[in-house]
Amino acid sequence: MWTFTSDVEAYAAVAEPFLLGDPVGNTVALTVLANLRAGMSAKGARFGWWTVDGEVRGAAFHTPPYPIGLAVMPVETVAPLVEALDHDIPALVGPVRLTDEVARLMGPPSRVLSERLYRLGTLRIPGVPGRGRLATPADYPLLVSWHQAFGEEVALPDGDAADRVARRIAARELFLWEADGVPVSLAALSPAAGGVCRIGPVYTPPSCRKRGYGSAVTAYASQAGLEERCEQVVLFTDLDNPTSNAIYQAIGYEPVSDYAHIAYA
Repeated sequence: MWTFTSDVEAYAAVAEPFLLGDPVGNTVALTVLANLRAGMSAKGARFGWWTVDGEVRGAAFHTPPYPIGLAVMPVETVAPLVEALDHDIPALVGPVRLTDEVARLMGPPSRVLSERLYRLGTLRIPGVPGRGRLATPADYPLLVSWHQAFGEEVALPDGDAADRVARRIAARELFLWEADGVPVSLAALSPAAGGVCRIGPVYTPPSCRKRGYGSAVTAYASQAGLEERCEQVVLFTDLDNPTSNAIYQAIGYEPVSDYAHIAYA
């Protein structure tokens, strides 16, 4: 049975122990909870959990304007979820075996973005000229423009870039790589949830690409996470981008499982 609420803490009390059973696979769900507790807007949010004989075995969440998110859970939870939502699923993200089931029930989506979840094994620092550092309030205008550019490139909702950047700078979640004293690449690091931090987004402006800056800033942020904040670091890549998949593996990231964003609107 699916149960829904708009109360973040009511959802957390029931679903968080389940999500913590797989903190790597449920990194997005757990990060969303952490961000909501840190003050991210919950306007229009809705949360759900699937129970069998009183035991939680699945969870879903929707924090507009982002897609509906699915936790790692059994495939048999999907059909009753689609029914409970009255087939009103404009966009959804989750493990590919679950998104495939949604597509089987609702028909082919209008858009599919295939992703792979990676977990950091042994970090290998690339020999790229420059240095890494935390972003500061002085970087705010540049980073807002970079977030907006990133959102346009990937064509996925990223909320209010100005608010998001301000919150993430204050929370010490944004890292820059500098070459000759000039910022050339960005990596964000989510707050630890279940001992796991997640890298993303990573953005290098077009004029600075193909010089290793994305690898360098990702390695720098990953090292900062392991040294100061968490026990494991993960990230998602676009499977249609072989370059990003290759560079992350080169610095020590190892494949875990596949995910997908699907859209019907």
